[in-house]
Amino acid sequence: MTFERKHLKNIKNYQPGKPIEEVKRDLGLRQVIKLASNESPFPPSKATRKALIENICRVNRYPDSQGYYLKRKLAANLKVKPGNIILGNGSDELIVLALRAFVDPGQEVIVGNPTFLIYEIQAKACGLRVVRSRLKDFRYDLDDIKRKITKKTKLIFIANPDNPNGTYLKHEEIQSFLKAIPRKVIVFFDEAYCEFSPEDFPKSINFLKQGYNMIFTRTFSKVFGLAGLRIGYGIAKPELIRSLDKVREPFNVNSLAQAAACSCLNQKNQARQTVRYINKEKYFFYEGLGNLNLRFVKSATNFILVDLGRISSKAVFSRLLKKGIIVREMSSWGFKNFIRVTVGTHSQNRRFLKALSLSLNH
Repeated sequence: MTFERKHLKNIKNYQPGKPIEEVKRDLGLRQVIKLASNESPFPPSKATRKALIENICRVNRYPDSQGYYLKRKLAANLKVKPGNIILGNGSDELIVLALRAFVDPGQEVIVGNPTFLIYEIQAKACGLRVVRSRLKDFRYDLDDIKRKITKKTKLIFIANPDNPNGTYLKHEEIQSFLKAIPRKVIVFFDEAYCEFSPEDFPKSINFLKQGYNMIFTRTFSKVFGLAGLRIGYGIAKPELIRSLDKVREPFNVNSLAQAAACSCLNQKNQARQTVRYINKEKYFFYEGLGNLNLRFVKSATNFILVDLGRISSKAVFSRLLKKGIIVREMSSWGFKNFIRVTVGTHSQNRRFLKALSLSLNH
């Protein structure tokens, strides 16, 4: 006997990267590094830790449902109004809210293939039809997306930069795309990795001010190192934000997350230092992977998609795991014999490259 709704039958659960403690328990290891989930290798700063400690005594009270102070800090940084912003329990939650708020039964959602798996999983969980658009050379094919738009299309998800490919769309490409699609279609731009991107990354605020029906989301999980607190935010026209708020749980972002995020916005120099460090280490990775004669996708993020050629990615993943190194094996995305590795500290990256070399020649 089954109790779940019929449309859930064929949905596969999202499998996150293995936690460090789980690998330690299962394999009896004392030292494990995680390069699987695109997290920051650095803990929160002293200032952010201080903000967390100062707010611990307040957790007997519900958090500010509207995130008054955080929204105003974000609005000042982004040069928008607080009414343009919604806070989320990680930017992942905003994906679910957009589906609930805007897509009626019988309407369609377009996603890239392969891209961040949550778009398709959550759309199917809502009982919606998902239309896939194949990527071209590891990049979104905007012309193909336009061809797939029908009268039933309501929402398009575009990760920019993309996960797991690490590529990005430029300002002019998105501008042309937005001009060409029907105004009834909402485009959801997931910009979780935007801080790592080059100078020609799209100025999304400009699109917003031009009146397009779009939502773009960002997160404190990556460059700011708050993945464990689950806090992100979305920016859109006020009428779209009001609709999202109707389906949002009233206390979706906890008070510690709000305090930590406010603190992070006061530390722009630290964020820039983190980006510089990661970008420098990314080139160290490129050199190391090249020395191993492996192909990879140059990335505008803090991770790299690596092609192992004819070598089994599942075997390499298992060998690395036994050496205490967690990466992502990419068969769930449809990438045969690929792994995705997060850029860590220099010592972690050196350890990974050495272990990878041994695992390839096992």
